Amino acid sequence: MADPLTVSTHRADNHASWQLPVGTSRYVDASRSALLHRLDIETIGDLIGHVPYRYLDLTSVYTLLKVPTGAEATVVGRVHDIKIKKPRPRLSIVEVAIVDGTGVLLGVWFNQAYMADRFRIGERVAFAGTVEFDFGFKKMTNPYVERLESEDEAEDVTRIIPVHRSTEGLTKNWLRRLISAAVEDYSDIPDPLPSEIRDRLNLVSLHTAYRDIHFPRTIDAADAARRRLVFDEFLLLQLGLFARRHAAVDAQRGVVHTVTGSMRDALVAAVPFQPTNDQHCAIEDVLGDMSGIHPMNRMLLGDVGTGKTLVAAHALAAVADTGSQAAMMAPTEVLALQYSEKVGPWLDAAGISWGCITGATSAEDRRTLIDAAAGGSLQVLFGTHALIEKSVSFDNLTLAIVDEQHRFGVTQRLALREKGRAADLLVMSATPIPRSLALTLYGDLAVSYLRERPHGTGVPRVSSEIIDKRHRNEAYGRVRTAVDDGHQAYVVCALVEESDSAQAKAATKEAERLSSEVFPDLRVAVLTGRMRSEEKVATMQRFRAGEIDVLVSTTVIEVGVDVPNATVMIVEDAERFGLAQLHQLRGRIGRGEASGEFLLFADAKTADGRERMQAIVETNDGFELAERDLALRGEGQILGDRQHGLPELRVASIVRDGEILQEARAVAASLIESDPELSQPINVPLGLEARRRFAAAWEWVSSG
Repeated sequence: MADPLTVSTHRADNHASWQLPVGTSRYVDASRSALLHRLDIETIGDLIGHVPYRYLDLTSVYTLLKVPTGAEATVVGRVHDIKIKKPRPRLSIVEVAIVDGTGVLLGVWFNQAYMADRFRIGERVAFAGTVEFDFGFKKMTNPYVERLESEDEAEDVTRIIPVHRSTEGLTKNWLRRLISAAVEDYSDIPDPLPSEIRDRLNLVSLHTAYRDIHFPRTIDAADAARRRLVFDEFLLLQLGLFARRHAAVDAQRGVVHTVTGSMRDALVAAVPFQPTNDQHCAIEDVLGDMSGIHPMNRMLLGDVGTGKTLVAAHALAAVADTGSQAAMMAPTEVLALQYSEKVGPWLDAAGISWGCITGATSAEDRRTLIDAAAGGSLQVLFGTHALIEKSVSFDNLTLAIVDEQHRFGVTQRLALREKGRAADLLVMSATPIPRSLALTLYGDLAVSYLRERPHGTGVPRVSSEIIDKRHRNEAYGRVRTAVDDGHQAYVVCALVEESDSAQAKAATKEAERLSSEVFPDLRVAVLTGRMRSEEKVATMQRFRAGEIDVLVSTTVIEVGVDVPNATVMIVEDAERFGLAQLHQLRGRIGRGEASGEFLLFADAKTADGRERMQAIVETNDGFELAERDLALRGEGQILGDRQHGLPELRVASIVRDGEILQEARAVAASLIESDPELSQPINVPLGLEARRRFAAAWEWVSSG
C-alpha cells in the first residue's frame, strides 16, 4: 500500500507543475510549443484545461442505410468518390461520397474547394452532422470530419473521440496525444473541494473529471466530468463575489441615513407624477439599505424608460436629510448634464444644494464646485469621470451612485466610493441583464428590478419596423411628417467618418447628404463622440430646445438621453448593432406624450442577424430581448461587449448551466457565511484556488 504522505506530496508536486511552461510536458518540443501558444496554451495547466468542445460518439454509429434524415447523427465509411462541381460562376461544390457496404452518403461543402484535397480514396472517415435527403441521396452539409486511420495511429471504432479546438500545423491526433500525456503525468492533484460537498452534490473527483472530460469511456462519464468542472468554475467565481460583498458590506459599518426627513418630503411633493409600483419597491429597497448599519451595495436594473432617475433622487434626498453628501457619476457629459437638468429642479424645490462637473466645466466654475464639495456646503455633485479625479474631494461623502455602471471598470467605481468612508453604493443600468448573467457578473450586489414603464398603458409606445433600404423615401417621409407635427427625429449611424474597411453609413457624411439632398428645408445637425465637449453639450441643448429637427448621431445618444419631443428614429446598418444596443437606442424616442417609430435599415446576411432583427421588431421588453440575445450570441460575445472585469469561464456556459450556477452559488454563500476568509484548514485549498483562478473577483477583498 502506498504511503499516504508520499501520495500527498506527489499530488502537490503535480499541482505546482501546472504552472510550468507547456514545453516541459512530454512530447511538447519547441515547434509544438509554438503551435500551442496559438491556442493560448502557455502552461501545463492550460494544456490540461483545454477541454473538448464536442465528442464523436463511435459507440452508437448508424449504418448509411439506417441513418435517419432530419436528425444529428454520426456515420462511418470509406471514401469512394471525390468531385468538384461548378454549376455557375463563383459557386463551387465539393462532394465526397462515403460507403459502408449498406449505402452511400455525400458530404457537401459550398465554395470550399480546398476540402477536395483533404480526402483520399479508400480512407476511413467519420462524418457528424444533420442528415438530409436530396436528389436521391442522403447527405450532410459541412459535416464535422474525423479521419479514423492516419500515419500516427489507428482509431478504434468502438470508442468516443474528443474533439479539441486545434490550429494549422497541429493535427487533432497529435493534440490528443499531448493532452493524454499531460493528463497521465499531472492530473492527479489535490482536490480543493471538501469531500462532504462532493458527496452531497454527487460530484466526481477532480482527477476523474480531467481524465473523463478528455478521454471518456461513455458520454455519461463525459457529462459527469463536465458537470464537476462547470461547478468548480462557478463556485470559485461566486466565492470571490460573496467574499467581496462581505468585505464591502457585512464587515463594514456604514452611515445610518435618515430616510423620512423634510427634504425628501419636499422632493416627493416637487415630483409632478406618481411612482410606478416597481419604483415604489425599488425606493423601499434602496432606502431600507441606506437606513441599515451596513453600507448599501445594490444594483438598480431597469429597462429603458422605467424611471431609475426618480429612485436615485429619493436616495439623494435621504443623504441631504442626513447632513452628508452624495455623488452621481454618468459615463457621458450629455447624460451628466441631463441628470442635473432633470433632477436639479426637484432638488432646488427641496432646498438641496447641487452642482455638475464635467470636462466642459469652466476653470472658474470647477474651482467653485471643488471648494464647495470639499467644504461640505455642496450636498449633491453630478458629473462624469471628472468626479474621480484627485482634485475632487468631499467633506462627508456617504452615497456614490454610478449610472450605466457597465461603462466603468471596477477600479473606477471603487475610486468614487472611496472618496467617502464606507459609503453606500448604488449602481444603475438601463441594459437589462438575464438573471443567470447578473448572478455571474454581479453576484456581490443586491438587485432591484424596474420593468414597469411610468406611462403604464400596457401598449408599446414605440412601434418597430424593418425597412428595405430601397424604400428609404418611405422612412424619410415619416420623419418629415413628425417634424410637420412639431416633433423631432434621430438618424443613427454606426460610424463617425467614412471607412474603407467598413461599408456602413458614417454620421458626418450622412448629415451632409440629408441636409443638402433629403431635408434641405429642415434643421439638420450632427452629434458624435469625437466632437469637443462644449460642442456636444451645445448641440444637445439645441436639440432639447427644439432648435434642431433632425439629429444625425452615432451611439453617443444611446445611453439615457431624454428628449420627450423626439418621436422617430432611423438606424442605418442596424444589423451591425447588438440587441441590447438597439433596445437602448429605441428607448430614446416615445418618451413624451406622442408615440414613437423605430425604423431599421438592415441587410442581415446571417441567420443570427436575421433573428436579431426579428426579435427587436417582435418585443419591446428589454429583459426578454436580453434572454434572446444571450441565447443567440452566447455569453462569450455578451461578456466581450462589456470590456471590464470579465470572468474567464473556460468550461461553464451561462446559457445552459443555470442549475449548476444556482448550486454553486448556494455553496459559496454558505462557505463565506461560516468562514469569510476561507481560513479554516478544510477551506484553505479552495480559497487559494479561487484567488488564483478569479483574482479580479477578489480585488475588493484584498484592497479592503
